[in-house]
Amino acid sequence: MTVDALPEEQPVALVFNGSTAAVMMASPFDLPDFLRGFACSEGIVTRGSEVTEVTAIRHEAGFEVRGRIPEERAQAVDARRRAAVGPVGCGLCGIDSLAQASGFPGQVAPMEPGLMDHARAALAALTVGQKRREDVGAMHAAGFFDATGLVALREDVGRHNALDKLIGALGDRDLSKGAVLITSRLSVDLVQKCARVGLRGLFSLSSPTRAAVDLAGRCGMTLCVIRREAIVPYAHAQTGKETVL
Repeated sequence: MTVDALPEEQPVALVFNGSTAAVMMASPFDLPDFLRGFACSEGIVTRGSEVTEVTAIRHEAGFEVRGRIPEERAQAVDARRRAAVGPVGCGLCGIDSLAQASGFPGQVAPMEPGLMDHARAALAALTVGQKRREDVGAMHAAGFFDATGLVALREDVGRHNALDKLIGALGDRDLSKGAVLITSRLSVDLVQKCARVGLRGLFSLSSPTRAAVDLAGRCGMTLCVIRREAIVPYAHAQTGKETVL
């Protein structure tokens, strides 16, 4: 009998200035991107370059990713401390405050006009670029695209981890001209993370939750599902109508 290759999943501790902000179950690669992206998407810092001296350390029980942030930002780590290991299906597990789980991440400007026309080409490039999924399957991917095409992608067994890795990989790039495409369902935590870093559009292959649609609408974010016959905007700053492409 042939045994399929399986994706690796390990506990990963994200540590800032010696204080652990989160322990997540994640794919143990692109960990510096993970740390920087998590810091930005959780509002700990405003730019990935604020996270310095990043080191990934392998332990017998998992991985630890350490970085330094400005001391004035260190209090944000305590404000967002998570008490439990987060399983791959949920980016909010272990959060201390229920209010924080549904908190408003801020307003974003409308998505660039015409960007929706590039979503299918970005999806095709994302599919080709998912090398780890080809090897082991069961991997989510998150990609950033603009009018020039797919700019970057990252993979992980966890959808929110893939998004954090992508945000970290983009560094201090201006995100206002592009949007994110992710292979998972659209949940409220993904909307929060995107809004915190100024992303104006979020596309997926799977339906959003009602909470995600509501939050995206209040933020002004465009939230779309790419279906075989249409790209359907569930939240849009300009129109709530279905757009058939």
